[in-house]
Amino acid sequence: MLINPINHTRTGLTVNKSSRFPPLGLGIIAALTPASWDVTLLDETWEQFSYTEADLVGITAFTATAPRAYEIARLYRSKGVPVVLGGIHASMCPEEASQFADCVVTGEAETAWPRVIADFEAGSLKTHYSGNWGELAGDPFPRRDLFNPGYMFASVQTSRGCPMDCSFCSVTAFNGRRYRRRPAVEVLDELSGVAQKMIFFVDDNIIGYGEEARKGALELFKGMVERKLDKWWFCQASLNFADDEEVLFWAGRAGCKMVFLGLESEDKDALAEVNKQLNLKRQVSAYADTFQRIHRAGIAVLGAFIFGMDSDTPAGLEARASYMINSDIDVMQVTHLTPLPGTRLFTRLQEEGRLIYTDFPADWSRYDMTQVVHRPGNMSVTELATGILRCNRRLYSWPVVFKKACRTLMVTRNPMATMFAYQSNLNYRNVGEGQLKQ
Repeated sequence: MLINPINHTRTGLTVNKSSRFPPLGLGIIAALTPASWDVTLLDETWEQFSYTEADLVGITAFTATAPRAYEIARLYRSKGVPVVLGGIHASMCPEEASQFADCVVTGEAETAWPRVIADFEAGSLKTHYSGNWGELAGDPFPRRDLFNPGYMFASVQTSRGCPMDCSFCSVTAFNGRRYRRRPAVEVLDELSGVAQKMIFFVDDNIIGYGEEARKGALELFKGMVERKLDKWWFCQASLNFADDEEVLFWAGRAGCKMVFLGLESEDKDALAEVNKQLNLKRQVSAYADTFQRIHRAGIAVLGAFIFGMDSDTPAGLEARASYMINSDIDVMQVTHLTPLPGTRLFTRLQEEGRLIYTDFPADWSRYDMTQVVHRPGNMSVTELATGILRCNRRLYSWPVVFKKACRTLMVTRNPMATMFAYQSNLNYRNVGEGQLKQ
């Protein structure tokens, strides 16, 4: 039994059905499990948990869903069923996770899960397994037949690892700093078997870094066109996404409708604070040219910004909101600066005694990027919380949302990219309204 828990106390960024994505990791775990096993996936995103008999239970969790994962694990263990905990939170907090599981898997699963199964079958399950940062060629495709058909987007991964070292991000600790790509032909073969029209490429940067990564991205995009896959998709990338006109052209031809860019701030001091080096190397004044090149390829820009950095002030929050409204980004994402375990940010704020909620693991449910969980440097907690709510009202007012949609259509000349952008802004509007209720 594989279980995808949800946070029952807070909805956070998953308040919208269209912004929920299949538990890709569990699909991979299922594919790694020998055919002699019957595998069931219980996904709390769609179905209420009820106890089901199993020989072995595997549970994954993000930080905000860890308390729920532990609750389910406790129930199974009370009935004598062995529980394996994995995922990014267990990898960052293995000692904590071990209190609620018979076995904890840290790191990537491909090299660890076969050993877990073999040892379990031999009656010698260990308490800890560690996965390696292996090459991605030849890895099995996820068991998509186990995913709930209600997911609007299919999730596909083409690479892992990030050479950047942003202080708030745990990706490097989990997937390493070496950028690793799957062979394009394997990704294309997987895409050919995906039923959904819409795809979310979950990579942190789909085009990667360097010439070899560029060639891999081009091979993928051209292959999607040559195979006539006819998908609509969005992806995540860094500002270098717009550096190569050929890559942009083929991304647009292949069906890219929107790209997520982690801009974080329009202020260089704030960027330096979180060690956003790639953005710092480019003048914020040059962002407009980046957006323009992406738009020419018929692709909308989702600009992600963080509120609550130490350099932020009440006036600074308003300035950031004004920049977002007046800039050429099509979709505006606001998240609270959230110190996740395993990051330098968490370590620093914990050492400085600035975390507000420290009753772990129960308080992990608050660390969902939509709540103030630390004391900021230049304002009070109340000033930050009310300031973000005030900015959300400005950002997602109907006049702003409609104006953004009209501009997206004008600059991309792509109705589907406009639909992606407009719907995304509505989703974030719903997130903001959800924060008012929590």
